[in-house]
Amino acid sequence: QLVESGGGLVQPGGSLRLSCTASGSSLDGFAIAWLRQAPGKEREVVSCISSGGATRNYADFAKGRFTHFRDNAKNTVYLQMNSLRPEDTAIYYCAADQLPSYQIAVACPPDYGSWGQGTQVTVSS
Repeated sequence: QLVESGGGLVQPGGSLRLSCTASGSSLDGFAIAWLRQAPGKEREVVSCISSGGATRNYADFAKGRFTHFRDNAKNTVYLQMNSLRPEDTAIYYCAADQLPSYQIAVACPPDYGSWGQGTQVTVSS
């Protein structure tokens, strides 16, 4: 089971770091994605990272502002979000699946086998 943390209320231009861990299991061998869903909108992929961490892919809105990385020794995956905007307000989910690196390099898939419960990110002054 995946567990997200780190969400909260932040002012525009601020930063947050989201974390995703696995309760009772290992993230080794799994590609991890961050997805988000804003009220009234469809869920969208934010970013994804290969099991080894060497390959990453980002949605256009995340490029240059968000960094997705993992620490396998800590069994944790992170999403560092900088220069946050009000339109980044959403529930952020981490998701996992066994995916090859070449697939991550091409694009982040929309569906995954395991999901967390989500963490709310609100960007507002």
